[in-house]
Amino acid sequence: MKTDFISIADHSTEWLDHIFDLTSEIKSRLKNNVRYTPLEGRTVAMIFQKPSARTRISFEVGTYQLGGHALYLAPTDIQMGKRESTADIARVLSRYNDCIMARLFGHEDMIKLGKYASVPIINGLTDYNHPCQIMADIYTIFEHLGRKEDFKLVYVGDGNNIVNSFLNISAKFGFNFVITCPEGYEPDNETLVYAESAGKSKIELLHDPFEAVKDADVIYTDVWASMGQEEEKQKRAKAFAEFQVNAKLVKNAKPDYKFMHCLPAHRGEEVTDEVVDSQNSIVFDEAENRLHVQKAIMVNLITGK
Repeated sequence: MKTDFISIADHSTEWLDHIFDLTSEIKSRLKNNVRYTPLEGRTVAMIFQKPSARTRISFEVGTYQLGGHALYLAPTDIQMGKRESTADIARVLSRYNDCIMARLFGHEDMIKLGKYASVPIINGLTDYNHPCQIMADIYTIFEHLGRKEDFKLVYVGDGNNIVNSFLNISAKFGFNFVITCPEGYEPDNETLVYAESAGKSKIELLHDPFEAVKDADVIYTDVWASMGQEEEKQKRAKAFAEFQVNAKLVKNAKPDYKFMHCLPAHRGEEVTDEVVDSQNSIVFDEAENRLHVQKAIMVNLITGK
């Protein structure tokens, strides 16, 4: 039976730990120039409703490094639900490929792909969640802090798909997850309740960023207006003005705190140059680890390793 990676909530802590262990093995092989091609002769179809530099490059390069071939399908190539039904696209691509990675707007479309595809589906992002990013984030925290639990992670900004995925993983690993956002920009309530009811992590929702980041081990932020929210940009800029991650805000965190951002960063908006470029910033380690974690996910889903 095929396994999809659509939401972190769908998987056990043991499976997530296995992916992290496999990530370390794959990353070590690459760093030591050890050839590793378990996807030789395999193909991965990549559906992009939303463009992305990091997602396309990391999946395309990762598939190549594993010996396989990735096929980029632009928004004009596949118009799910318009030119052709999502179910039919899932069935057709399954006949041609060994895996489908999709970066979509609607989460329901991702679920439908999983329902009708006979090959594994990997969620490259939806408006609801971004599981590959958060897997890379937790792996990066593990590399820098030496643990996947028992730390304080403060997310500053919009309660978006990044936050929803952090809530999902907080039900698997125990840490203090603090969300600080303006009123009206909270994360998905059902996901918040799910994370709290799991009883694994301490979840806090605050509207004062200075109170929130006190003694933080990790401070995380993202753009204030995501793709598809461009018309709200001015409104959001006003609402989030007090939530910029800058030198004044991070003084409340631990001196050795780590700064994270899924990128691209809108410098001068949600974060300042002095924070992104500081010694506390690990954003480029985080970006690199997308490559390694996604390779581990592909290997597991396609080969069962």
